[in-house]
Amino acid sequence: MFVLKIVFNHLVEGSLFKKNVMKKELQKIDILNFTLEIGKQKPYIPLFYQIFGQPIGNAPVVVVNHALTGNSNVTGENGWWNDLIGENKIIDTNYFTVIAFNIPGNGYDENFGNLISDYQDFTIRDIAKIFWKGLDFLQISDVFAVIGGSLGGAIAWEMTVLNPNKIQNLIPIATDWKATDWVIANVLIQNQILNNSDDPIADARLHAMLLYRTPKSINQRFQREKINNVFHIENWLINHGIKLKNRFRLSAYKLMNHLLKTNDITRNRKDFVSILKEIQTNIHIVAVDTDYFFTADENRETYQNIKLIKENVFYSEIKSIHGHDAFLIEFDQLSQILEPIFNKQKQQNYVNA
Repeated sequence: MFVLKIVFNHLVEGSLFKKNVMKKELQKIDILNFTLEIGKQKPYIPLFYQIFGQPIGNAPVVVVNHALTGNSNVTGENGWWNDLIGENKIIDTNYFTVIAFNIPGNGYDENFGNLISDYQDFTIRDIAKIFWKGLDFLQISDVFAVIGGSLGGAIAWEMTVLNPNKIQNLIPIATDWKATDWVIANVLIQNQILNNSDDPIADARLHAMLLYRTPKSINQRFQREKINNVFHIENWLINHGIKLKNRFRLSAYKLMNHLLKTNDITRNRKDFVSILKEIQTNIHIVAVDTDYFFTADENRETYQNIKLIKENVFYSEIKSIHGHDAFLIEFDQLSQILEPIFNKQKQQNYVNA
């Protein structure tokens, strides 16, 4: 049995992040006695979240799931998806209620006590269930859209399977419903670095950044230039490692990396076709043509398999030299892809006003 209580916090600067930024309106739901997929019970899991735009109950709800090093601060000051979410943006906070949960253990609440050491006990399915517990507590039974890139999109897939009739639009970006052998292999490499390096976060980030980009993107940007007799690409990678080390914690990185390989909506369930037949949700798959992590080929295959049994599945592809991270770079293309989904609902809101 799940027991939940909600605490409204205005968190002050804490000690978890070396560069502290006041995070307004970060709220918390306490989840008690949660049973993980492996059968282990967790006595207490804090679920932190933020709400943007319209009050709950006044507008359609959009749930935004963050990626590996992300958080709930999707818009506003330091918002990582400001180009898509906000007033007069594609996901317009004048018309929608936007809810973003933090994956438990990501450290965004700045409390060391809430970090997770037994990260291998958790799966994406656990996170999706926790997010649904949060929505249930907030008395949200109908969600207009769940959107997320990479890890966030994988969680969105799982949320849809858990409640196949409660989400109107599933929008997984640069992800898939499963972890391929390629993803699992790279998770292993990341895990080895995180557990064996003398500078684990920075070193793991070096490898990850190359996985998230492409040779063409890197070569075009840096062109073998040197700064003080050091290749610019080397400085760029090292600085990325330092920046992440200064704002992220090792246990959080280990957890997020591990979750990626647990991505599989068919695990201990029916086959893929049977699962999809139960889903009423409109599925909008968005891939990146140069993604070396969740490849466009596998997303096209997913689309073709679903299209055989569902009419309300759609496929779009971002064209970019930037690879996996294009969903955080190519905002014009992504906006054009998302515009028909969200503008149609905005127009309906206007008619009903």
